[in-house]
Amino acid sequence: MDFDASPAAVDDAPACGVEPLRDPRPLLRKTLDDWQRHHPGGDFWVFGYASLIWRPEFAAAEQRRARVHGHHRALQMRSRINRGTPQVPGLVFALVAGGSCAGMVYRIERARVEAEMQRLWDREMPTGVYDPKWLPCQTAQGPVRALAFTLSRSSPSYTGELDDASLLGILRHARGKFGSTLDYLVETGCCLRKHGIRDATVERQLALARAHGLVR
Repeated sequence: MDFDASPAAVDDAPACGVEPLRDPRPLLRKTLDDWQRHHPGGDFWVFGYASLIWRPEFAAAEQRRARVHGHHRALQMRSRINRGTPQVPGLVFALVAGGSCAGMVYRIERARVEAEMQRLWDREMPTGVYDPKWLPCQTAQGPVRALAFTLSRSSPSYTGELDDASLLGILRHARGKFGSTLDYLVETGCCLRKHGIRDATVERQLALARAHGLVR
């Protein structure tokens, strides 16, 4: 969303000469308005499923393991700048409808929301590629409603399911401004395990890369 102007996840930033899909500014304003309308007096929660776990880059007062139902983590978003090039696109994780996803939720104190959300928006939404959604998240301390950056299957950045040969080709060759797709996958897998999160698909992808000598 793993999709930002740092070594994490965004697809293509306008600074790199890529035109925004949508103007991100009204999307931020709508998100903040929705939060103020539906969470009066409360803090702001954000759901992280990939790079927001290993490089959040915003000030959180609290973090918890969480699970979202109705969306799953998928290495199915093209990256033509950060983890690949226009000639050899890479991949980053996205939150796609269907299934469930274990990740982390982060609480931003109300007084810091405007500043921290602007930083987060600059990172995740420079092109307006995501559909920001408020999703119910289950945590050991109780449910919270958190903002998540989801990807529509109708997005031009969505790849759909890739066969193993296609995935291996990307893992071997795709490298962008902030490193390779392979490094991004390895970093995400390591971070998930560190937080006690087991994702069978991510583990299978890492096992595939290991079997072909791409990682140890």
